[in-house]
Amino acid sequence: MAARILIADDDAVQRRLVENMVQKCGYETLVVESGDAAIAALTSPETSIDAVLLDLVMPGLDGMGVLSQMREAGLNIPVIVQTAHGGIDNVISAMRAGAQDFVVKPVGFERLQVSLRNALNTSALRGELQRIRHSREGRLTFADIITRSESMAGVLRAGQKAASSNIPVLIEGESGVGKELFARAIHGSGERKSKPFVAVNCGAIPDNLVESILFGHEKGAFTGATERHTGKFVEASGGTLFLDEIGELPLAAQVKLLRALQEGTVEAVGGRKPIKVDVRIISATNRNLLNHVKAGQFREDLFYRLHVLPLTIPPLRMRREDIPHLLRHFLARFCAEENRSITGISGEAMMLLSQLSWPGNIRQLENTVYRAVVMSDHDELSVADFPHVGAQAELEPLSMQAPPEPLVLTEELPSAPATVPGNEIPIAPSAPIGTLSMLTSGGDVRPLEEMEAEIIRFAIAHHRGQMSEVARRLKIGRSTLYRKLDEAAAHDRTSEGGAEIAG
Repeated sequence: MAARILIADDDAVQRRLVENMVQKCGYETLVVESGDAAIAALTSPETSIDAVLLDLVMPGLDGMGVLSQMREAGLNIPVIVQTAHGGIDNVISAMRAGAQDFVVKPVGFERLQVSLRNALNTSALRGELQRIRHSREGRLTFADIITRSESMAGVLRAGQKAASSNIPVLIEGESGVGKELFARAIHGSGERKSKPFVAVNCGAIPDNLVESILFGHEKGAFTGATERHTGKFVEASGGTLFLDEIGELPLAAQVKLLRALQEGTVEAVGGRKPIKVDVRIISATNRNLLNHVKAGQFREDLFYRLHVLPLTIPPLRMRREDIPHLLRHFLARFCAEENRSITGISGEAMMLLSQLSWPGNIRQLENTVYRAVVMSDHDELSVADFPHVGAQAELEPLSMQAPPEPLVLTEELPSAPATVPGNEIPIAPSAPIGTLSMLTSGGDVRPLEEMEAEIIRFAIAHHRGQMSEVARRLKIGRSTLYRKLDEAAAHDRTSEGGAEIAG
């Protein structure tokens, strides 16, 4: 999913011209004709806006009024004002009111492209810095989670409801999907946000130290205990204890953890009396705990104590529309950290990255961008900067393949630029409008699955890789669309293998 730009202008001709230029830059557009409609779109929970192109002079609520209401509502969306009057007074007033940049009508394509790129890059970097600061201060909320995926909507709603209570939450999901980030958002959105958030990786604790680390020990309780240690439960008292990889906890420790949860007290190793603690428990696992229970590797009573509200975070391959937004933020952060001035990424590289399976999920994507930023010698990232991701992929990037020969071009649309801003890139360039040939070069009817795959590839390119829009236009579900892509990739690999054998 590309970044969505809100265009607010009362001039119909100007709206259309700007809309075409914004779309040519590779962004989605939402067009309104008044300031009141702009505010309604910006405050709608169902609409996500990444930047605003705002006309200053409009009947009713004008541009300055929109900026004022955005400031009152606490909206930090970057705004580029456009006006037919280039007076310095208008510019100064708009900037003081919160605008990030301005353009004078009629704006040129290059000027608008640079302005949008800078606005979104700055917004992404500001968002990353805010996210890091909130995480360190324990104030991370669900607003800090980067997602536009429909598959995440239900998980976010459940997490927000869980944050308002002390209900035990078990976060399930593959490694690298962001389980700790989600746990921090639950903590930062609840009443305990001013109290400690203590994270423990149960899989990284030696078996003989689990009890000491979780519940503490007294000085001299065992060999090497030269000082008194309070333990993670006492450290987190009043706040949240996050038990990551809870399935790795030894059975002996599971018994004592269950007792601590039931009684609200812990007893340090070598201690003489229990210590009362008030802790909210959030646990996480990348395993199927129920299978561990059946195999006798995890206590059933502890499982049901932790499994009160299970939340499953889908893997990145099930929410590929989040990849462009994650890339924008990672690119902005790493460029700032490494003092690099990388401004864009090629359309071909974006197609590759957006269609990979990412078995390591968000963590793998983050590390891949980090490596590319450090190793690249250019001011834009290309496929050559991602040499290892292709081998790790389980899904072949179909839209990078050349369309079959029978596709006859009848008319061309303006193509996307060869290099587009690093803040957001269309997943595929604009595709030419064409006709589908029903016959092979030999005069036979083409197989149905072959034509279907060609139609899907064309739709992905035409809608710039916006998979939700592709599925909607083809009138199929997104899961069906991804399944058909997998089938087409398998068919292509089989066909290539057969051709090699025949050769």
